[in-house]
Amino acid sequence: MKKLNINKLKKYLPLFVLALAILCCNLAIADVGNNNRYSSGGGDFGGGGDGDWGVIIGYLLGLFIENPTVGLIVLVILVVVVLISKRKSKKQATDTTYINRNVNQQADNEFTFDNSTMVAAQIQAIDPAFSSEKFVGFAREVFMKIQEAWTARDWKPIRPFESETLFNQHKQQLDEYIRLGKINVVEKIGIKHCSLHEFRQDGDEEVLVVWLNAVMRDYVIDDTTKKVLESDPNRDWFMKYEMVFCRKAGLQTNPGKKGTSITNCPNCGAPTEVTSSGQCAYCGSVITNGEHDWVLTDIHSRN
Repeated sequence: MKKLNINKLKKYLPLFVLALAILCCNLAIADVGNNNRYSSGGGDFGGGGDGDWGVIIGYLLGLFIENPTVGLIVLVILVVVVLISKRKSKKQATDTTYINRNVNQQADNEFTFDNSTMVAAQIQAIDPAFSSEKFVGFAREVFMKIQEAWTARDWKPIRPFESETLFNQHKQQLDEYIRLGKINVVEKIGIKHCSLHEFRQDGDEEVLVVWLNAVMRDYVIDDTTKKVLESDPNRDWFMKYEMVFCRKAGLQTNPGKKGTSITNCPNCGAPTEVTSSGQCAYCGSVITNGEHDWVLTDIHSRN
């Protein structure tokens, strides 16, 4: 090891500290994606662990003590590389073409285990007429109707196929947007995956869980001016959802029906027109409690 030149070290030490401060500052604020409240992690394109940078900084410190001139040159080069990378990341963070391409690639490449065959077999053991394909189609239709009603700020069409608790919860959230004069627009929805995930019997209820992945535009605008308040109308988001459906234990799928429908009463078959209490306007049956058919009791994002 060369003899440490204290005078040379003192000469370059301020420059080293300054360059190291710039490097650490940029590491601290480096963009690793554009995740916000709409995203379940689909916008994260960056990476790099803090531990790796700790090793690099430790190496630079040792190199600087060993040979201040070489250490400073290496540090300056590294700072320049980080600044260029930071600038590129910033540009990519606002480039919707780049972001959307990555979001859609992630959505297309996302592996989600399809448990439909096994789940359908469980249900068919007690309900032979149950169809996995028809139910998945129903779940997709419910999901789309929910997004359309949310954007239209009219939750009444959702009443026939949400439980009373979930309907009131969603309506309360929507009423708050209306009170604030905001519209949460959800559009350009592309469902990438939808499958049965789990079936269980819980007391006097049967519970069916569906997993759904989708890419969509999700942003908030002012009701009056239509000015964008949150997110970006041109930006895609990749979302993963879990939808939970329930019905009374022991119910059987009617083999005469073409499939589960959100447009007809499950009891009398009349076109769905539901009162505020969840009753069919024609036969008076409460159709939102799972007594006659599957009803959505929960929907939330999943990791």
